[in-house]
Amino acid sequence: MNDRSLGERRKTVFYGYVVVGAAFLIMAVLSGSLYSFSVFFSPLQEEFGWSRATTSGAFASFMVVQGILSIGAGRLNDRFGPRVILVVSGLLLGLGFMLVSRINAVWQLYLLYGLIIGAGGSGAPVPLMSTVARWFRARRGMMTGVVMAGVGAGTMFMPPFANWLIQTTSWRLSFVMVGLLLMLVIPISARFLKRDPAQMGLLPLGSEEVINRPASTAVAGGLLFSDAVRARQLWLLLMAYAGFGFTIHSVMVHVVVHAIGLGLPSAGAAAVMTAIGGVGVVGRVGIGSLADRLGAKRLLVIQFALLTLSLFWLAIIKDAWTIYPFALVFGFAFGGIVPLHSHIVAHLFGLRSHGAILGTIGCSIGIGSAVGPVLTGYCYDLLGSYTLPFALCGGIAAACALLVFLVRPLAPTSHAGPPEAD
Repeated sequence: MNDRSLGERRKTVFYGYVVVGAAFLIMAVLSGSLYSFSVFFSPLQEEFGWSRATTSGAFASFMVVQGILSIGAGRLNDRFGPRVILVVSGLLLGLGFMLVSRINAVWQLYLLYGLIIGAGGSGAPVPLMSTVARWFRARRGMMTGVVMAGVGAGTMFMPPFANWLIQTTSWRLSFVMVGLLLMLVIPISARFLKRDPAQMGLLPLGSEEVINRPASTAVAGGLLFSDAVRARQLWLLLMAYAGFGFTIHSVMVHVVVHAIGLGLPSAGAAAVMTAIGGVGVVGRVGIGSLADRLGAKRLLVIQFALLTLSLFWLAIIKDAWTIYPFALVFGFAFGGIVPLHSHIVAHLFGLRSHGAILGTIGCSIGIGSAVGPVLTGYCYDLLGSYTLPFALCGGIAAACALLVFLVRPLAPTSHAGPPEAD
């Protein structure tokens, strides 16, 4: 390779950053649209007279299907890459949201959120996180944090936007508009994704290996999926992330209607989601960056501890304004946990089956996320208060911190990356 070609290569922007930008945009639109369910909660209740448990069940059905299909999405990404998966995902999500605008019965809402939106939603988070992990050895935590900051950015803007649409038009037309946005943004952004650097004759950022090696060895190293599922470490993580899903989505589904119950107007209640999303961006990027230096395990324990404190605070507040300080702590804790999924999997198990293992964790999150909102809604219907269910969420978050603390590094193996700090 001559000096000129080396100079040109140095001047070229590393394509991994393009992948990160496209993934950020996809996560922003997807997550913001899904978390807008909280602002659709009251209009659906008012029109159809459903209980809070019944209304929550739609989001639960989505999380079950998304979680189960995340395993398959991770496996498909390991084999084929993210582009086709994300195009299909965007089309399914857009179609599902537009069809929700036509519902007249609860079974229709469950069917659409469960099958179509759930299938579409499964095709984004795991393939995107796994893809970014393959592009970056150095700055992996930071770049994963940037991608998952899209969740916070979307949560900042989409729920208030959906609330504005509902107030100015109707909830039905709002679903159509959100669906069109998903159908346009996700497939277009997916065109910029590449499975790994070897497809472009590149190496992961921070790699010291020879650039002209065969593509088939570009991301070698790590446990087979069959070996990973026999490891105690994975099962501890699965239990912790099931608890994470339970607590996070209990809040994300019910926090707006709870804020309205405390006395906030609908716009002020939607602003709680904006606060959660805004601070979540800081948590995702900041904690993701720290993971490169401090390790994911230590940071996960700290973030779960913060989550625990915020949830116990939410359980006892009575004044409307006090929900905003909660939103800041909760948003930072929630945001900081998200980018650590991919990081801890890569450190413990390597990249060989990264997508499949990450998909399995996604499944455990989905199971917890399905149970949490429904149980929270049922407790409210029974007791007329969120105190007990939110306190239960705080206890579960504390248990998650303990489970992560018990995770120990695997014995030295061929997987990429140093063992996680104990």
